[in-house]
Parts: sequence; structure tokens; C-alpha cells
Amino acid sequence: MSIQTAKRLETVEEYYFSKKLREVRELVASGKPVLNMAIGSPDLDPPKEVVQAIQEAVLVDGAHKYQSYQGLPELREAIADFYSAKYQVSLNPKDEILPLMGSKEGIMHISLAYLNEGDEVLVPNPGYPTYSAVTNLVGAKPIFYDLIEDNGWEPDFHSLSKKDLSKVKIMWINYPNMPTGASGNVRLFKKMIDFAKKHSILLVKDNPYSFILNDSPTSILSIEGAREVALELNSLSKTFNMAGWRVGMVSGSSDKIEAILKVKSNMDSGMFQGIQRGAIAALRISNGWYDKMNAIYKERRTLIWELVDLLGCRYDKTAKGMFVWAKLPEGTDAVEFIDTILYENDIFIAPGDIFGSNGKGYIRFSLCVTKENIKEAIGRLNKTELPLATKDMINQNCN
Repeated sequence: MSIQTAKRLETVEEYYFSKKLREVRELVASGKPVLNMAIGSPDLDPPKEVVQAIQEAVLVDGAHKYQSYQGLPELREAIADFYSAKYQVSLNPKDEILPLMGSKEGIMHISLAYLNEGDEVLVPNPGYPTYSAVTNLVGAKPIFYDLIEDNGWEPDFHSLSKKDLSKVKIMWINYPNMPTGASGNVRLFKKMIDFAKKHSILLVKDNPYSFILNDSPTSILSIEGAREVALELNSLSKTFNMAGWRVGMVSGSSDKIEAILKVKSNMDSGMFQGIQRGAIAALRISNGWYDKMNAIYKERRTLIWELVDLLGCRYDKTAKGMFVWAKLPEGTDAVEFIDTILYENDIFIAPGDIFGSNGKGYIRFSLCVTKENIKEAIGRLNKTELPLATKDMINQNCN
């Protein structure tokens, strides 16, 4: 007897990293010393205050009961204080903030709250694959908008405005951008808000990389008029090395938060109180934490640049966030390239193709790799004949 799966599964594929990491694990199990330089999963520990907070919380009376769908009032207040201090944004903790079990969860909640079957969604190309995957899963249609290097990885609103946008309900944006590292700025966000108002589109800014190698963290909610059309997702995963804790948030006007809560309250039974207590401790951490983390990432990035130079790639030294986005020598197939590096040098890099057609010819390196492992990767490439990258390519393409 065979029970058929839902038709919606025909619209998505298993996440690239889910499939590729199985292959990498098999290589490691066979004895290959694979260096994983592809995944943006922080390898550093959370602040000690965070770990201490969850340890203490498990002994608190009532800690193991179901929790509020809206999270602890203290957590929402901590998020409001965080937004006020870091972004100069005033949020009402009662009804303009909703804690999430990771911002990835929020992508689904927002989509379910706002999209009907047949609606259209503007999705960045290149961009986070989950935007289009969730759009497909809820029966809407992703409409990819171009981000290209020649335009600073920013949308071309003039071209977009010429399209039929009558069915578009949501536009996903992500700055500092993943995968490209483009920082975004107030000028760009103002243009986005004007565009969203003109076309009656819900603008959702995904903002998890604000504090990684970025001197100007910005919330779109700091822009005048944003709350009419915008929501912002944020996360503790990258900023505080808490990826496995699954703590995020969505912020915006009370009516939008209420709509999302209707979905969320039917999908979970609240976040464990201990994790919420740890999140509160993280959000109240001193500025020295950010300086410490960025000093580590800066050292790693310098070494990654050295590695990228070896491969004959171009890259932007002003890029922000947790990755280095690099352009391969012209005509190089990124998927073939990273497979060659994986099998011949035991180094796993992400091909830009997985982020969209505009990622073809690019590769992405994570900064979630120790200095020692980056140096080991450099050593391996120095000892071997580089695949697909000759000395002439390096001379022509390196910074």
C-alpha cells in the first residue's frame, strides 16, 4: 500500500545543505579530513551569562510548564530595550514584538498569515532559499527579482515597477545581505518603503547579521513610515552564537503581529522558559561582547581573503556579515569547482548557484571556521595544483 504525499512537496526539494552535508559526513566517516567552510553555524560559545541563566532557570518553579505563546513579558521587554539601544527604534513590548523559535520559523508564520494560493512574492536572486521554498509550500508563487554586482546587490526598482505587481503580497529583503554581504543603507530602505507603499506590498526585512563586522546596524523600522508596510525578523543565532537555541523575533505594528500570532499559536505551545531566560541575558549583554566577536571574525576574514586570493577570485572588502562572497574566474562552473576542491583537497565551500541564478560563478565562505582550520586549508591549496585556477587567472582576478 502506498500513501501519496501532498502535491506541495512537488514544489520544493530537500535543502541543499541537508543533502550535501550527508555526503560530507560520509567522506569524514571514511577517513577524509574535510574542512567545512560552507555553513554559517557559529562555532563559538554563547556568552557565559547566557549559559548561566538557563542553568538557573531549570530550577525555577513553573519552568517546565507550557509557556505563553507571546513569550515571557520580560523577554519582550528585553527585545524592546535591545531595539531601542541598538537601532534607536521604540517598540511596545505588549503588542509590537513576537518572540519566535528562530527567525526561520517566522518566514513560515508570516507567509501563512498573509498569503493565499496564487498570490505572488518578490524573492531576491541570489537570496536565502527558504524564502522561495516557503512561498511554494503555501501555494503562492515566487517572483525573483535580480540582485547583481553591478548594481551593488540592490534591487532595480525602476525595472520592478514596470512589472505587473498586482498579485504581489510580500517582498523579502535581507541586509546585511546573505550571501553577498551588501550592507544596505537608509537610502535603500527609504526606497523600499516607498516602493512597498506604492504597490501595497508587505515588506519583510530579515536582519540576522546586523552586528557581524558591521559598524552601522540598522532596523528598517527606524525609517519613517516603515510600520505601515514593514515587518522585521531578527535572530540571536549569529549575534550571540545561539543557533541551536532557536530564538528569534518579529517586530512591527500591532495589527501585523496579531495576524502572525494567530498562526503561531496554532503551531507551537510556547518556548521553554529556560531558553527565554538565556535570551534575556544575551540581549542585555554589554557592548564588549560585540567587540570581542568581531575581533575574532576580522582575523578569520583576513585569512579567508588569503585563501580566496589563492583561488583567483574577486571579492568585496567592504562586505558585511558572516560570509565572504567571491567571484570565480570567468567561465568557471561553481558547482564543479567546489566538488573538485572537496574531493581533491577535502575542503567544503558553498557554490553560489544554490542561492539563485545570479549566484552562478560565485562561491561563499563562512567565517565560522577556526583560524587554524583556515590556515590548514591555505596549506592544502599551496601544496597542490589548483583546479581550474592557473597563475594567469590569479594575476588577472585577485584583489
